[in-house]
Amino acid sequence: MSDMNQPQQKAKKMMLWVGMISMTMTFAGLTSAYVVSSARVDWLKDFQMPSIFGVSTIIILLSSLLYHLAQKAIQKDQISQAKGFILGTLVLAISFIFTQFQGFNQIIDSGYYFTGPQSSITTSYLYVLVLLHLFHLAAGIIVLGVSYFRVHTGRYGADRYLGMELSVLFWHFLDFLWVYLYAFVMLYG
Repeated sequence: MSDMNQPQQKAKKMMLWVGMISMTMTFAGLTSAYVVSSARVDWLKDFQMPSIFGVSTIIILLSSLLYHLAQKAIQKDQISQAKGFILGTLVLAISFIFTQFQGFNQIIDSGYYFTGPQSSITTSYLYVLVLLHLFHLAAGIIVLGVSYFRVHTGRYGADRYLGMELSVLFWHFLDFLWVYLYAFVMLYG
């Protein structure tokens, strides 16, 4: 990784970690509020998480695998393979978003809305958790696009891949965050 000196590399990694820790704290606060709110009398005790969210979990885990393979390909200077893996990750990311909105449609079809007289505190929390994650995922998709562009233009290679390493770490974090949220709602809900 000779694209910059060691102190700069460490600083960039530290900035990413600080950002991911702050996002973790945001979601920890929201899931804590979810737990506290579950004691309310109007909390839905029999709410079933849409099954499509399980499918989206598998999709996002596969995307993490592909992006990891892209990073390994860059480290071996296998540029065309890396581009293919990044494009595959992008397709899976879009598929993840599609399944998330299908999940919202299933919730709406069950008669629960984000706000209004047909809303519930339970599903409102679910909407907030998922939409906030999707917001962060949108940032991840931008990062995917930047990574693809940099691979395509030769800015990443076996000796220059810090940006790729950081973007893969961020993507893995987003995946972990979704798995945490999904498992939390499935087990606690």
